[in-house]
Amino acid sequence: MSAAPHPHPVGIDALLERVRTGYRRIEAREAYDTARTGEALLVDIRYAALRERDGLIPGAVVVERNELEWRLDPQGSHRLPEATSHDLRIVVICNEGYASSLAAVSLHQLGLHRATDLVGGFQSWRSTGLPVTLPGA
Repeated sequence: MSAAPHPHPVGIDALLERVRTGYRRIEAREAYDTARTGEALLVDIRYAALRERDGLIPGAVVVERNELEWRLDPQGSHRLPEATSHDLRIVVICNEGYASSLAAVSLHQLGLHRATDLVGGFQSWRSTGLPVTLPGA
């Protein structure tokens, strides 16, 4: 049985605008500071080719987007060791800050009410001059 079509289809730009009103997004410097002090878990959802091309954020946990909810649900049987509480502050990072917004909202639906995403994604992190481990380093 399929769901009834929405009477007023929403484009992706409108959807992003709508979902982002439900939480406060975070800038690169704040994400770095909160991760460094242990107040937040950085979660990199970029696909492997982008990580190989651009590098990694030191200390970030890499979780493929299609595994995100299973790995971060504190009640899940496949959760990461870091996923200990619904109060965990999670900063989702994609390449440019679009897919991460939808991922953060999905985490909110699991009860991870402090989940957010990085404005501008990895590219913002890198352009701010924050640490990156380059491929092969």
